[in-house]
This record gives sequence, structure tokens and C-alpha cells, in this order.
Amino acid sequence: MPKISALIITLDEAKNIASVIENITFADEIIVVDSFSEDNTVKIAKSYPNVTVYQNTFIDFTSQRNFALGKANHEWILFLDADERVTEPLKNEILNTIKKKQTADAYFFYRKFMFKGKPLHFSGWQTDKNIRLFKKSKAQYTEERLVHEVLKVKGSKSSMKSKLIHYSYSSYDSYKKKMVNYARLKAKELLQKGIKPNAFHFIIKPTFKFFYDYIIRLGFLDGRKGIIICYLNALSVYKRYPILKEISKN
Repeated sequence: MPKISALIITLDEAKNIASVIENITFADEIIVVDSFSEDNTVKIAKSYPNVTVYQNTFIDFTSQRNFALGKANHEWILFLDADERVTEPLKNEILNTIKKKQTADAYFFYRKFMFKGKPLHFSGWQTDKNIRLFKKSKAQYTEERLVHEVLKVKGSKSSMKSKLIHYSYSSYDSYKKKMVNYARLKAKELLQKGIKPNAFHFIIKPTFKFFYDYIIRLGFLDGRKGIIICYLNALSVYKRYPILKEISKN
């Protein structure tokens, strides 16, 4: 059986770290790269004998993921966020896939977005997917993207049938904080591209984002949950531009 390196990057994930570690004990090694958390994330992670913990200053998601990738000892990489969980069917699919003689070089996982422990069915998340399983020798995260990072794969791609569970929304404040942090990194990315914010960015883009997710992507069918998620995702788009305007001055 080919061996798997499971990688997790963390910052103040004390509420999630034990659950995600215990969720992926089928991996041959588990590596946690922490951004100097101020809670008990590191202490909890180190309490597991099968976990190796590194601490590395966070610059952006791409560099942090590539740092973690450099610590992996095995060819197959399973890269999870602390708020993601592998279901039993997905675990079996992973293990059955990597032992085949012929495999793809990377696999997309479709994700089921959880809102306070209950699934969100629409609001733009119904087709959400990310590459979470791949061969180390065939992939690297692209440096052009600082957030919502992209894995560049030199080879073939496929998709898993079973879904990954994504416990992204636990509370309004925590999700809002996450969206604002994403906006800050996105602003830095836009600065590198020479984008100058104007009325289109401040008004049209966030408004379009909300109505696209709420109407076109059927967020209204998620009821009050849909309104909250669509609003906060649109807020993240809006927040990029005041931040971009401020850092452009500096």
C-alpha cells in the first residue's frame, strides 16, 4: 500500500485540531504547520504521538502550504483544513484509489458546506471542490495566488465520488472574521496586479456577488442561512477594496 502524508495548516484551531487529527489516523504520517497560535492548538497537536508539529510565520496561504508540502515524506499528499472531515466512504475511496496500478496525479474533493452543523445546499456552495489528494512530485501551489490558492498539477486530474465535510460556519463572528482575513490577502494580491479600486469595485462587484449567489446560485432556497452566507461572502468582496486603497497609499 502506498503511504500517505496528511498535512494541516493551523492558526488558533484548538476547537478543531483534535477532531481533524483523529479523523485522519489512516494516514502514515500527520504533519501540522502552525502559524504561532495563541490558543492550545500546538499543545493539543503535540499530544498525539503520530503527529509532527512545525511552527512557521504566516505570510500567505500559498507559501504556508508549500512549506508544509516540503515537510512531507511520502508521495501521496492528503491536504486538509482544520475544519474539514473525511467521511468513512471517502476514506475507503482514498485508500482504494491509491493502491491501484494506474491513478490520476491529483483528485478533486467535492465539499459539503456545513452551517452550524447542518448542510447548506445552495448559495454557491453546491459545486464547491478543491484538490485535496495528490502526488507530491506532480504538484506545487502557485505563487501568484495568496488566498484561495491554486495547486498547479503537472499531470492528470480526476474527482472523488464521496464528499468531504466542510464545517466552515460555526458562528457569524468567526465566519465574518475569516472573510475579512481573506479580503486582506486578496487586497495584497490585487496590489501586486496593479489594480486601482474605483466605484465599480466598491459597489457593483459586491452587489453582483450577493445577487449571483442568492438568486442565480439559489441561495434563497437556503432560507435565512442563505441570506447570511451570501451577505458575508459579498462583504468579503467589498472589504478587499478599502484595504487595497489603504495599502496602495503606503
